[in-house]
Amino acid sequence: MLADTALAVMWVGLTCYALFGGADFGAGVWDLLAGGARRGRDQRRLIEHSIGPIWEANHVWLIFVVVLLWAGFSPVFAAVMSTLYLPLTFAALGIIARGAAFAFRKASTELWQQRLFGGCFAISSLVTPFFLGAVAGGVASGRVPPGLAQGDVVTSWLNPTSALGGVLAVLTCAHLAAVYLCADAAREGDSALAHTFARRALFSGLATGAVALAGIAVLHADAPALFHGLTHRALPLVLLSAAGGVTGLVLLVLRRYVAARAAAALAVAAILWAWGAAQYPAMLVGSLTVQEAASQPAVLWACLISLAVGAVLLIPSLWLLYGTFQRPAATDSPPRPGTSG
Repeated sequence: MLADTALAVMWVGLTCYALFGGADFGAGVWDLLAGGARRGRDQRRLIEHSIGPIWEANHVWLIFVVVLLWAGFSPVFAAVMSTLYLPLTFAALGIIARGAAFAFRKASTELWQQRLFGGCFAISSLVTPFFLGAVAGGVASGRVPPGLAQGDVVTSWLNPTSALGGVLAVLTCAHLAAVYLCADAAREGDSALAHTFARRALFSGLATGAVALAGIAVLHADAPALFHGLTHRALPLVLLSAAGGVTGLVLLVLRRYVAARAAAALAVAAILWAWGAAQYPAMLVGSLTVQEAASQPAVLWACLISLAVGAVLLIPSLWLLYGTFQRPAATDSPPRPGTSG
């Protein structure tokens, strides 16, 4: 029971990283596709205002997940980090390059410098979620055995399920970002920009659904244990995710952007928990279960108590941070409805 509680808390952290950090990565994808300096100026201004104050804070969720995995389920941590060190290293480098480029672009005054750092920021935002999704695919398809570097360091993440996970991660991040940015643009009174991101949210949502449907065949052939879990124990969560995704698209058409945010977040959270439910009780498919991988009860209690104490400070702080910067951007003149994006 204690191990299950620690796992559930870790999965909450993973969900928060997907919903907040994922949207940050997706915003970088739309930055890449915004167009030239003039045409994409308003879109990039909105993206910078939306993620600028919070992009670094969002990585607290990734640190939270990694530390809890290390302390609470160290055999799984050792196996994942040693077998999947290549995509994890690429993802870490992407996170570093993305943050540095985002900061340098804001401080740059020359157009060529802004383009250079902007390109680095955008491309890193694209490849980083792909590598994280590939890691998830490697674990979910049972290609990470227990022990240090016991799995193949190449095929563990270059395989059909990892490719599916990487593509879905990129599309999901892009969809979340577009939905979130719709509401931000509408709040600033820029209806044209809100409509632009609504179209992108619809396109990315449909693309995500199409890839997920096509992925059924991939999982059936390449990850049968995960496929069985998703179509049996986790099926209600899969259906909830599908319902949330469809509802979100309808709300976008109706221009109910705030409600669409909630629906999109529900869809992403539900599919993450569906993965956990489908794989449970295995943490490493075909080998380690939750109880076998868990640390001693004293260690788990120490982790959970420390997290509870930290949450008293962290959650109100993040709430204040997000709330403060969910306000219209300060401009020299009032926003003009209908400004072209």
